[in-house]
Amino acid sequence: MASVDYFDYEPVAEQARIPPDKLASLREVLRAEFPHDDMLFELHVLRACMAVRDGLITLDELLPQVSPAPGA
Repeated sequence: MASVDYFDYEPVAEQARIPPDKLASLREVLRAEFPHDDMLFELHVLRACMAVRDGLITLDELLPQVSPAPGA
């Protein structure tokens, strides 16, 4: 598992039943959006996991939405 420094999103990901490979995909996409800001990166991972856990969005809906634009 990756080092968590600011927001402990891993338990929330487990509660949301996000598989490790999907969490890794989410982390990869969000890291690309926040390459130099660990706090914002972890905050967005946490918020995405909470949204899945709370039934506000599914992983299938979420991952395409957070994918970077072509050429980005």
